Amino acid sequence: MSRQIIDLSIFLENDVVSDPEGFRPKISYIDHNQSVAGLLGFFPGLAQGDLPDGEAWAIEKIELITHNGTHLDAPYHFASTMNRGERAITIDEVPLDWCFQPGVKFDFRHFPDGYVVTAQDVEAELARIGHTLSPLEIVLVNTRAGKRYGQSDYVSAGSGMGYDATMYLLERGVRVTGTDGWSWDAPFVHTAERYAESHDASLIWEGHKAGRDIGYCHLEKLHNLEALPSTGFQVSCFPVKIRAASAGWTRAVAIIG
Repeated sequence: MSRQIIDLSIFLENDVVSDPEGFRPKISYIDHNQSVAGLLGFFPGLAQGDLPDGEAWAIEKIELITHNGTHLDAPYHFASTMNRGERAITIDEVPLDWCFQPGVKFDFRHFPDGYVVTAQDVEAELARIGHTLSPLEIVLVNTRAGKRYGQSDYVSAGSGMGYDATMYLLERGVRVTGTDGWSWDAPFVHTAERYAESHDASLIWEGHKAGRDIGYCHLEKLHNLEALPSTGFQVSCFPVKIRAASAGWTRAVAIIG
């Protein structure tokens, strides 16, 4: 069987609702002609006509936050501590061994937007696919949000993983998880409705906050999880090395064979 590599990452791009207003990437494209002046400045006496086809280089100026695009969140994103009191590690401190491991996919596309996945839901899905979790396996959650990427409702689409569901994974040695939604937790618009009714702050970011008890990372804004089997693949998700940062962009892929 030949090796198959499946891209699990979204684009960094303009004009797509990949994040809430004010948090989206901004890319300025500088083509081979627009960059000529910059190149000539390095070489006094050089004229544009001296260059092949009169062209310099193509470059892009990008304004990003570390949580744009497909990215890996470090424990430091969730809280200042992890493992019940230890200093939370930043993205440059995440063990690389966590980022290349066998993958497991949960199919939660049937859950409605805003649903908070429970530990019982996780157990039921593991029984359905006939799998027992092993330490360091990377668990990817396929939600309804995956098919809404590029649409106006993407940020509010999909289910989220609750505290108990997340702890179920972490207590079995999982240290990297992922979702095709904007957030590992249920979309904020739905959590806000529940909070307005109860004023229970523990509902806010409950899946993320599990990292205070057991440090872990998760991938957000994955894509194409529908193409994966439930098991039988490797996940590669090494993050960009940004000193002391809460997250790093990654070209996440699945490898079969």
